[in-house]
Amino acid sequence: MTTQEITMQIRDVQPDDAIAIEALLTSLGYPGTSSFIADKLQQQLAHPDAKLLVAVEDSQVLGFVSLHFIPQIALPGDFCRISYFCVAEAARSSGIGQALELEIVNQAKARGCDRIEVHCHSRREKAHRFYARQGYLESPKYLVKSLLA
Repeated sequence: MTTQEITMQIRDVQPDDAIAIEALLTSLGYPGTSSFIADKLQQQLAHPDAKLLVAVEDSQVLGFVSLHFIPQIALPGDFCRISYFCVAEAARSSGIGQALELEIVNQAKARGCDRIEVHCHSRREKAHRFYARQGYLESPKYLVKSLLA
């Protein structure tokens, strides 16, 4: 029996990743991004405090993460916020999420962050277990105000 070599790599998002990212966002419960995903990618790619990464294996995007670095005025270190983190359902439990999370840590440290935060909806119980395995602790309370109404 031979061992198959894993050829997964993590790289910066490129504009032509839009369709794959759209599919991952749909699997997270964010359908209907096709009309604006290309513009949003360009906006994020140009933003100095944003970072978009994909996990790719054999030219197929299997995971995606969107990070934002938030300077802090009252703390010595800054925050890294995970805005979106998704691994394709067929690729889950293969180490891709763990590899992406390690890259998040590296990116955060390189940017002078002393913590990483993520909002993860209460219905995403498997994601909660993943984050707990990676060392994340619950820090309630998260409040949101809609500006649409």
